Amino acid sequence: MARLFIASLFLLSAFLVGSGDSVPAIYTFGDSLVDVGNNNFLSASILKADFPHNGVDYPNGIATGRFSNGKNAADFLSEKVGLPTAPPYLSLVSKGENMYSSINGVSFASGGAGILNGTNQLFYPIPLSQQVDFYSLVHNQLVQQMGFARAKAHLAKSLYLIVIGSNDLLTYFQKDSQVSNQYTPQQYVHLMVSTLYQFMKRLYGLGARKFVVTGVGMVGCCPVQRLQMNTTDACNMEANYWARKYNIGLRILLNKLKMQSPDINYSYFDTYLAINNLMQDPKKYGISEIKEACCGTGKLNAEIPCLPISTYCSNRSGYLFWDLYHPTETVSRMVADLLYSGSRQFLFPMNVEDLVRI
Repeated sequence: MARLFIASLFLLSAFLVGSGDSVPAIYTFGDSLVDVGNNNFLSASILKADFPHNGVDYPNGIATGRFSNGKNAADFLSEKVGLPTAPPYLSLVSKGENMYSSINGVSFASGGAGILNGTNQLFYPIPLSQQVDFYSLVHNQLVQQMGFARAKAHLAKSLYLIVIGSNDLLTYFQKDSQVSNQYTPQQYVHLMVSTLYQFMKRLYGLGARKFVVTGVGMVGCCPVQRLQMNTTDACNMEANYWARKYNIGLRILLNKLKMQSPDINYSYFDTYLAINNLMQDPKKYGISEIKEACCGTGKLNAEIPCLPISTYCSNRSGYLFWDLYHPTETVSRMVADLLYSGSRQFLFPMNVEDLVRI
């Protein structure tokens, strides 16, 4: 049924190629930073955000499954390129043969997901390997319905947004981490990079040509990591150090892909630098609180996650963090603005606005 439904969906996609749209679709891979509701359909997972107070600032105050008080970066980037947010893959599958009026891409992102299959596996997210498998089904049906040439043109103009890696590092640096007994930090980061490289090569083989890839942010500064530092509330500088090391490896990976396949183009966003700049001078960005989560319970609102019984701040636009891990809608909008039209201080070799024009 799922295959039949996806096939029928893409009967509607043929008009996108040759329609004049510079970006016909966005295909999103990643974690909770860009999950727009896939985890709602994972019955075995407790990593969900389909309950209050999530979505308090989303249109009509709906908890959609976004790990945010409102929209996330995937929503804002879609708005920038003139597209509706790509629907969650599992929401499409759940509808059987019911038809959408149009399709502008698909989101495979899943809260808790990592580059490595072992990341958060006890919570049953959709790891990147499975996300790429799902995309391959979509790709195959698109080719079947549109024909190879039209599908190839559609995919070559589409954007492939990849936002992942934070959960892998958080898993390594959490208390009582088992994975840290298996790998040194250098080995682990290398494994992350080499694994992502293989997935991106597979996406390239399935038509992807324009990649939007974000580096990992300051994972050691999220409220739950600060909480682990006991009385100081300081950032976990070791986690941050290896986040930077991973980002260096990610840039080398992207350059390698470009050298191997010159028809690849990409925009790499230095999330770490962008968040670091915000934290160094938060008032410049209208932010007043960079340590404590807006929604939660206990010290730094990070001892218990954001739940319906939790309290949440009234000045949400003044907070960096919505909950113990995720940014507020305000910060997600800032990130998307930079991603789309920011300077080369944050983006290499181009921003998304330039990438779209290629």
